[in-house]
Amino acid sequence: MANIQSLPILLKELRLSAMAKDWEVIAQKAVTEQWEPELFLAELCELEANHRHESRLKRLLKESKLPVGKQLHQYKFDEIEGVTSLQIKQKVSQIDWLRQGHNILLFGASGLGKTHLACAIGYSLLEKAVRVKFSTSTAIVQELQRAKETLGLNDALRKLDKYELLILDDIGYVKKNDSESQVLFELIAHRYERGSLLITSNQTFSEWDSIFGDNMMTVAAIDRLVHHSDIYKIEGESYRKKQAMKLNSNTGQVN
Repeated sequence: MANIQSLPILLKELRLSAMAKDWEVIAQKAVTEQWEPELFLAELCELEANHRHESRLKRLLKESKLPVGKQLHQYKFDEIEGVTSLQIKQKVSQIDWLRQGHNILLFGASGLGKTHLACAIGYSLLEKAVRVKFSTSTAIVQELQRAKETLGLNDALRKLDKYELLILDDIGYVKKNDSESQVLFELIAHRYERGSLLITSNQTFSEWDSIFGDNMMTVAAIDRLVHHSDIYKIEGESYRKKQAMKLNSNTGQVN
C-alpha cells in the first residue's frame, strides 16, 4: 500500500510535475480549511491542468517564431480602413475556418501594419492552442528551395502540415526566378484545402506576375488562394510616416 513518503515518487512517475512541486502546500491549506477530499483532489487537478496549459502555450509560442510586441489590442483600427476590430475578433474566436483550410489575405501599402495584424491574429490563435508558424515569404521559399535541391521538398511540405496556420509575410519580396516561384506555388498548392495560409502583400493580384513570372502559374496560385479566403484591403496613411512626422515635429526638424 502506498504511503505519504512515496507520494513524490508516484507523482513523478505519473509525470504530474505541478502536483509534485506544490502538493504539500495545497495539503496544508486543505487541513487548515478543512476541505473535503474531493475539493483537495480538484484543486490538485486544476493546478496540474493550468501548468500543462501554460507549458503548451510556451512551446507553441517558441515554435511559432512570431515577432514580439504585436498584440491585437495594440493595433490601431481607427486609423485605417478596410478591416475592423470586430471582423478580426470574430476570426480568432470562431476558428472553424482553420479546420476547413481557409485563408486570410491582407493587402495594403507599406507602413499600414499588415505584419502587425497578421502576428496579432497568430498570437490570439496561440491562446486557443492553435499551432502557428510565422515566416517572411522569402525565408520560407529559400528554405523550401534548399529542400528541393536535396530532393526533400515533399518532406519539408509535410512537416509544415502540423501548423494549422502558416503566416507568409511580404509575399511580394519573393525573387522572380523559376526555382523560387515554383516552390512557392507548390507550397500554395500543397496547402490548398488542407491547411490555412495568412498572406500579407503590398502588391495587388494584378501585380503578382512579378512574383511568379508565368501568367498561368500566377492565375493558378491566386485561384487556389481565393477559393476559400477572406480578403482585406487595408488603406490609410503609413504609421511609420506619421511617427516620423511626429518625431520631427517634437524635435523641430523639417524634412
